[in-house]
Amino acid sequence: MIIIPAIDIKDGKCVRLAQGKFDRVTTYADDPVEMALSWMEKGAERIHIVDLDGSVAGKPRNADIILNIARNVSVPIQVGGGIRNMETIEYYLDHGVSSVILGTTALQNEGIVREACEKFPNMIILGIDALAGHVAVRGWTQTTEKKAMDLARHYENFPVKAIVYTDIERDGMSTGINVEATKELARAVRIPVIASGGVASLADIENLMAVTDCAFYGVIIGRALYTGAISLEEAIKTSKRVIGS
Repeated sequence: MIIIPAIDIKDGKCVRLAQGKFDRVTTYADDPVEMALSWMEKGAERIHIVDLDGSVAGKPRNADIILNIARNVSVPIQVGGGIRNMETIEYYLDHGVSSVILGTTALQNEGIVREACEKFPNMIILGIDALAGHVAVRGWTQTTEKKAMDLARHYENFPVKAIVYTDIERDGMSTGINVEATKELARAVRIPVIASGGVASLADIENLMAVTDCAFYGVIIGRALYTGAISLEEAIKTSKRVIGS
């Protein structure tokens, strides 16, 4: 399981939201590129980037910053937020982004997901953000009737790289990851699952690693890294440890 630091970009800055609410924002750095370089230097194997402005606008708003990150780091970056058409998918993947994350599009336009997967197999990640088990879209500003589990199963036979599963109620709250819901999803589909939302301490990483009947591709950590509650180096060391040793 790999540790994936998160960089959420709003108004050109590195921020964190509480429960995805745009009126509960904390700015942690003025330069997302420097932050990405810092995470890479501390051992990050992959970096998770979200264009928060783009997620609401429905089109990229911080693409220049994101591509600058792609040019400057030597580890894969996965990018989400406002990616709603093939033009944007192709633009990112043709300019150094390793994987794009489709959230709203996964729910609303299967045709684009299918075309993207055919053209870029194993470079497409599904972003499934859940509120009480139901999918939320458009930067988490709209909750739907669609169940997260059903959406994941719908794409099981597509050549997607992974699913980022986020528990919105826990995201940015440092209350601990929802291991049970994440485990339930990982058990139900063959697609690798990346856990996200609420990681508060090394215990959350240990709890994910202790699950024996399914495995997680990785875990995204945001606020806990920025506040210093978790050091990236220690998180990575914990993730490499063999449980029981």
